[in-house]
Amino acid sequence: MAITAKQVKDLREMTGAGMMDCKKALTETDGDMDKAVEFLREKGLAGAAKKAGRIAVEGLCLTAVSDDDKKAAVVEVNCETDFAAGSDPFKEFVANVAAQALDSSAADVDALLNEKWIKDPSETVADEVALQVGQKIRENIKIRRFDKLEEQNGFVAAYVHAGGKIGVLVDVETDVVNDAVKEMGKNIAMQVAAMTPQYVSQNDISDEEKEHIKSLTIDSALNDPASLPKPILSRLLDKAVGEKVWSDEDIAIYEEKKSNMNYLFNFLSKEAAAKLADLAIKAKAAISEEKIFSGLVQGRVSKQYKDICLLDQIYVKAEDGKQSVSKYIEEVAKANSAKITVKSFIRFQTGEGMEKKEEDYAAEVAKTVAEASK
Repeated sequence: MAITAKQVKDLREMTGAGMMDCKKALTETDGDMDKAVEFLREKGLAGAAKKAGRIAVEGLCLTAVSDDDKKAAVVEVNCETDFAAGSDPFKEFVANVAAQALDSSAADVDALLNEKWIKDPSETVADEVALQVGQKIRENIKIRRFDKLEEQNGFVAAYVHAGGKIGVLVDVETDVVNDAVKEMGKNIAMQVAAMTPQYVSQNDISDEEKEHIKSLTIDSALNDPASLPKPILSRLLDKAVGEKVWSDEDIAIYEEKKSNMNYLFNFLSKEAAAKLADLAIKAKAAISEEKIFSGLVQGRVSKQYKDICLLDQIYVKAEDGKQSVSKYIEEVAKANSAKITVKSFIRFQTGEGMEKKEEDYAAEVAKTVAEASK
């Protein structure tokens, strides 16, 4: 039986399902509108389109690892509420999506959605998402992203933090794979989850990015005159007073407090501090060439590297509070007569970079109850 465009349009308006889903339903039921509606409901497609526009920033980040630990995948799947994210059906669905991603050859989410669903090859992943939205979870659901790591000369460590708020994979190249080395891999994954590094080591930072970090550090130092080396600060202060850049009141405060420079900026006005920063910025070229200032900048840049580079970070489990991640890895390698290299990592955090719609607790409960009763 030929299905007309009007039939598809009418069914779509009745159910809110997608156009192609409506056409399929009518084709499967020989154009019987009532049966087509029932078909869509059974598939969980009725109402799914209406939910698709709602904000989904909660959810889970889960991992899947191959039996030999050589491959692993991490996925982020979003829903609308914490209630849904914490439910067993949603957890099971996201775990299945992670398993799907692990064995997938898809390059992006769109390709993944078009694949045969791992639990039912008669459906696509997109079909299962629609079923979850319309019949099971009853919230908008989005497979936001996935990524994978593979390491044939070692293993991939996986870690899920806070019940699925953060998912981490770490690529560990090593010639020894035993319980101690695997435990190290898990600890490194925990480090990534807790400390959010951006790079494995300084070698992974491009020259352009290093120059950008240095430039920002210079500007930050000049805009905070109180932190400048005393010889440079003294010259700026003399200029501010001698050229009467400051108000008479601030000059008077300076004359009174200059014997104890450590507390001077507690008494100066905000305008005085800002004008001093302006003087520093104008003298940027000359100040940047000074050895004492270069040392300050390099020290601050090195500190930033310790924050953003995994191997330079302080190991979170260090008993002395000083041991770096690289030293921890070296100790494990030595104790196990192994060669160990952390090559890369992936860190997903639920909802990062997304705008969250704020709702109060009572409204969220009411909305969940209302959806469940439909």
